[in-house]
Amino acid sequence: MENRIKEYREKISLSQGKLAELCNVSRQTINAIENNKYDPSLKLAFDIGRNLGVVMEDLFIQSEKGANK
Repeated sequence: MENRIKEYREKISLSQGKLAELCNVSRQTINAIENNKYDPSLKLAFDIGRNLGVVMEDLFIQSEKGANK
């Protein structure tokens, strides 16, 4: 599953470190999520969306590859 977290985060000039702090996770976790190396829990996905001011459904994109899983 791909995501648009980096796009929304940069739109409001929020660093990975600050988003991590707001979500109570490490900056490395946010980096891994942004680079599709780690899928966040549902709670973390909601926290990220809330802190970016967008609904979770706008953050995640079902890729063609993942559509058949």
